[in-house]
Amino acid sequence: MENKLIGVISLGCDKNRVDTEKMLAILRQKHTITRDIQKAQIIIINTCAFLQAAREESIKEILSAAEYKKSGAVEKIIVSGCLPQKYVGELMGELSEADAFIGVSDYDRILEVIDRLYTSGGQINAVGEPFGNGGTQRVITTDGYAYLKIADGCDNHCTYCLIPKIRGRYRSVRPENLVEEVKALGNVRELILVAQDTSAYGRDLTPQSSLVALIRTLSTLQNVGGIRLLYCYPENITDELIREFQSNPKLIRYIDIPLQHADDRILKLMNRKGTGEGYLKLIERLKNEVQGIAVRSTFITGFPTETDEDFLRLTEFLQKAKLFNAGFFKYSREEDTAAYNLGGQISASVKTKRLKKLYSVQKKIVKENGKALVGKAFKVFAEGFDRDELVYYGRAYFNAPSVDGKVKFFSAEEINYGEFYNVRILKSDGYDLYGERI
Repeated sequence: MENKLIGVISLGCDKNRVDTEKMLAILRQKHTITRDIQKAQIIIINTCAFLQAAREESIKEILSAAEYKKSGAVEKIIVSGCLPQKYVGELMGELSEADAFIGVSDYDRILEVIDRLYTSGGQINAVGEPFGNGGTQRVITTDGYAYLKIADGCDNHCTYCLIPKIRGRYRSVRPENLVEEVKALGNVRELILVAQDTSAYGRDLTPQSSLVALIRTLSTLQNVGGIRLLYCYPENITDELIREFQSNPKLIRYIDIPLQHADDRILKLMNRKGTGEGYLKLIERLKNEVQGIAVRSTFITGFPTETDEDFLRLTEFLQKAKLFNAGFFKYSREEDTAAYNLGGQISASVKTKRLKKLYSVQKKIVKENGKALVGKAFKVFAEGFDRDELVYYGRAYFNAPSVDGKVKFFSAEEINYGEFYNVRILKSDGYDLYGERI
């Protein structure tokens, strides 16, 4: 098989990004990767299918790639990831623009699939069962930080979520494989641990392990500067993990806890294990016992039967919790989920109204949080220069990539991206902070 020029489009979450990076490492063994999609001979689209909007985005990208195929050098289109894993039966034939489909555990077959595309006719269905977590070699697509997917799949079966139907049961990656993967990344200022439920790590392994044990192992690696935790389910945040925040200097004092709601009845309908009062106690404990910890969360509004009173309890929760940051989503009715058949579906207009209200409530909290930081100095990881505002920008420990704000700062001297600088905060402006290098 001759060397082909391949362009890869990665959609969806940071967990999908890790899958893409592993696929890039495999592709590079025989082919050349290009950033210019229009010049590629083969386009691979690694898709998301979590929500209807994500599926629509995936289809849109596939159709855009098909236009390049009609008019340019593009010879083949491969669709990978969540969309074919769940819907390949519908896509085969109907999506004639795609030449091949592979699933979430089939990236190690990508070279074989490419060979088959040029030796056999018709569409190729190479979607297998979700079972593995890929190799340890990656082509990093981030700068200065890297995601580490420590598990795949999910056993929680939240009633609104398709992930168990797409990704299968929860499967932790063995710690020795993760260590090998991280060592191969080179120097990483920030290693971000991700999974569908990061805090459940290791319970399915033999011998059994834990997230704390993994953090301690990764903390010994010289090429790792700091470790950040995303997607930690509240019921799995243990005393041991809290103590690790207190004692481990490499564990960044930041935690993302997807709570999804605060009304007990709605939480039960969602098949979530906690209560609003329990969540408040957990957040209060984290703030009291881990000095300066930044707690982030995500919430869904418009879940079936959510009343005005249920929604009010959610807004009151936000005002009490005073989270450092939060993301909000409108409930998406997904076929093949338990919540799909629930009565009391909420209208789109009510969902939109409630979503705006949640952002309004949290914006005031963020403003208060920002004011409390004025006058204080933090280490900021420099990432770039804003040519419109003529300031450098980067992230402090309380800013995760993509989902949180930035620290924008002035400096009389030139800044090297990828380095840390001490910045004193001068003012807060919405989700961003402004300061000066000291």
